[in-house]
Amino acid sequence: MGSAWAADKAAQAAVEGQDAGFFGNPETWVAIAFLLFVALLGKILWTRLTALLDKRSATIAAALADAERLRSEALAAKAAAEQTLAQATAEAEGILGNAREEVSRMQARAAQSLQNAIALREQQALDRIAQSEAAAAKQVRDMAVDTALTATRSLLRDQVGSGKSNDVDQAIAELPRRLH
Repeated sequence: MGSAWAADKAAQAAVEGQDAGFFGNPETWVAIAFLLFVALLGKILWTRLTALLDKRSATIAAALADAERLRSEALAAKAAAEQTLAQATAEAEGILGNAREEVSRMQARAAQSLQNAIALREQQALDRIAQSEAAAAKQVRDMAVDTALTATRSLLRDQVGSGKSNDVDQAIAELPRRLH
């Protein structure tokens, strides 16, 4: 009510042509009202703007925290993947080493088997040669005995004569049995 009264007073004074002073001037009250309106509007806008900026700041902070969390998770995943890769590499090297050892063992076994087979074949060949030599020696001996018997028979028949021919024939008949 006080401002309406002051405005009335200022309007009367203006009509009467009097100067009512600084507060009596309606333009002053309009300016004050405008400044109060702007201040109130500014305060409301400032409150909303700061709330909006605070919300945006909180959103950015949350996004940064989320990004940092994701970064740390990615680094942990990378470290785990590198560790898994290192383990897989070590396992592969172990498997490769075992395979190389197995190959060398197999080669050694194959070489030993080959040497054993060669030695066995060589021994078999030597045995066959010995058997062949023994058979050839027996054959030569038998042939020599047969030749000697034939020569002895003819020599004894010529020298002994026909009188003792039975005893000589018996002795000659026993010779192959005794010599073979």
